[in-house]
Amino acid sequence: MSVSQPATYLMTPKISWTSKSISKFTAKLRGGTMVCAAVAVPGLLRSSAGTVRTPAASLRLTASALRHLTLASIMKSKRKTDHLERTANVVRREMVSAAKVCGAANESPSVKRLCLHVADKDFSFKAGQWIDFFIPGVSVVGGFSICSSPRLLEQERMIELAVKYANHPPALWIHNQCTLDSEVAVRVGGEFFFDPQPADASRNLVLIAGGVGINPLLSILRHTADLHRERAHRGSGYEMGTTKLFYSAQNTSELLFKKNILDLVNEFPEKIACSLHVTKQTAQISAELKPYVTEGRITEKEIRDHISQETLFYICGPPPMTDFFSKQLENSHVPKEHICFEKWW
Repeated sequence: MSVSQPATYLMTPKISWTSKSISKFTAKLRGGTMVCAAVAVPGLLRSSAGTVRTPAASLRLTASALRHLTLASIMKSKRKTDHLERTANVVRREMVSAAKVCGAANESPSVKRLCLHVADKDFSFKAGQWIDFFIPGVSVVGGFSICSSPRLLEQERMIELAVKYANHPPALWIHNQCTLDSEVAVRVGGEFFFDPQPADASRNLVLIAGGVGINPLLSILRHTADLHRERAHRGSGYEMGTTKLFYSAQNTSELLFKKNILDLVNEFPEKIACSLHVTKQTAQISAELKPYVTEGRITEKEIRDHISQETLFYICGPPPMTDFFSKQLENSHVPKEHICFEKWW
């Protein structure tokens, strides 16, 4: 499927759990062999009350059992930069929710877009956050940023991911084994998000993305569009300022979500703008993209031109890029609290 074509999403019915499944799940907890036990047997973990609720049963889980799940998964991983290790000190919800694959498409030659249906009404996230991704039979836990807006989850109970091919068990499973109706489990985490409240001061945003670092920034970009729509429709709500996206990839085929981004630019021409950069382009750039594409890296001057007291900067990409721009912004006297960044390896 080409980038310009939307994926076909198949809605799935709400997943139901049996008392037999819960019994197996509880046995794993008591036996201390709960590597990814939350997904080896379907179940929902609730953080507020620490319970697993099903139509047939309600069983209590302890916080120590939840911690054991995380620690066991870390111990099973052979990667030195395991997602759970890197994010061990990052705020995350304890609730683990069941999810079902309801759509998939190739977003680029190396990136697969995945749509998940999350029936659990208590599952929510803020634009920019990521999920722990638990796969039955795979001991390593994945970590993937959500690229859809919170509004899509509210309205259709769906979230979207975009996962780059890599020699890492969760990514390999998504690219090679995942099918429609595959069951997984997800848990929200992350301190990198944009979640303004109606009474907050209006802010401008500058979003700086490299490669698949576009994922959380696309979620934020889509959220700003939802805020604009809400204010236009209701005449109230948060007053969003302008948003400028700087996005760099090797070539235009690796610029993810091009159509989605340009659709938002065209819908809100006074509010949303983008500058797409390619560093190793060999093919001719299409007429549709040419007005927005610059050959070469994002420059310091481009970013400096957008500095103001009302502007927040969100950066996500390879660590050298993230370090470079956050340092440049600090050197330009942008307050640290106005610089938000996330690194992905």
